[in-house]
Amino acid sequence: MTDRRVIVQQLVILFIILCASVDTFAQRLATVEGKAQGTYYIIKYLSDDTTSMQHAIDSVFAEIDQSLSLYKPGSLINRFNEGKTVHMDNHMYTVVTRSLQISKATKGAFDITVKPLVDAWGFGVRKPAVQQAPDADTLKRILKYVGHRYLWVWGEQLLRLKKGVEIDCNGIAQGYTSDVMARLLEQNGISNYLVDVGGELRSCGHNQHGKIWTVGIERPAANDEAYPMQALLALDGKAITTSGNYRRFFDQGGTRFAHSIDPATGEALHSNIVSVTVIARDAITADGFDNALILMGVEKGLAFIRQHPRYGLEAYFIYKDANGKIQERFSPGFEQLLIR
Repeated sequence: MTDRRVIVQQLVILFIILCASVDTFAQRLATVEGKAQGTYYIIKYLSDDTTSMQHAIDSVFAEIDQSLSLYKPGSLINRFNEGKTVHMDNHMYTVVTRSLQISKATKGAFDITVKPLVDAWGFGVRKPAVQQAPDADTLKRILKYVGHRYLWVWGEQLLRLKKGVEIDCNGIAQGYTSDVMARLLEQNGISNYLVDVGGELRSCGHNQHGKIWTVGIERPAANDEAYPMQALLALDGKAITTSGNYRRFFDQGGTRFAHSIDPATGEALHSNIVSVTVIARDAITADGFDNALILMGVEKGLAFIRQHPRYGLEAYFIYKDANGKIQERFSPGFEQLLIR
């Protein structure tokens, strides 16, 4: 009698699991996409509700732009940069405070006060007719106003401790936006989704086939002849972002200068690093640290990840060796997520 009861209980449990699986994966795959923050966004999710979330998503993008967009006249960040007293909204407060935490953790390798340097190198809102490297005197003058130590969060206010300090949150805002969109979906009862804002991704649950969301990343081929090739990565409830020198750059005197700028020296990146892709628990963390890791370089970057496990970071570097050959290095956790 006891064995029969156990068998019946097991069958009931199996039935419940099967029903739950059917309910989950019978849901409709919905896709919302468009343009925002100077880039694209694609949001995929599973839902029984056929009502489109386009309007709600676009409304959140508008809110974030009004807070953090340098391209939006009258935004909170532009008002701060104009020297006005700013009472931060939740978007700006979250991004600024997280930025300052990452600045402290990376000893200033990530720093949102780089805006004057970004402008000087021609990567800012106003594009120069001819993009060229600023001279040493210009960089020396600008560096007097660069440093996260010049920012102070006092309640809801963001204060500058030196006149002339300006901020640029573009190095972390898209990752933050991916997190915000993920929360929006969850607040609407959606637990299976993949959010992509300009290549900064956040995932949860499974796709319409009942499998963990997978994303494609570019990596070198074994013979280095077919670079780049696609590799698949299982993004199991995590976020992934990429920083690289292959999108925004200019060449001058045989040197390629990328938009990643070292807050300590004022120099635009011109190293052997092609890109660094970072996995973290949320996209704001991955997006903030990918900027710092690309400046650290391969060895120091991987050492930082080993020495600071509390941040939950994994990274994948693509770089050129001394002979100009494309190479790759992974942190152990990143390599384990690759689908062979």
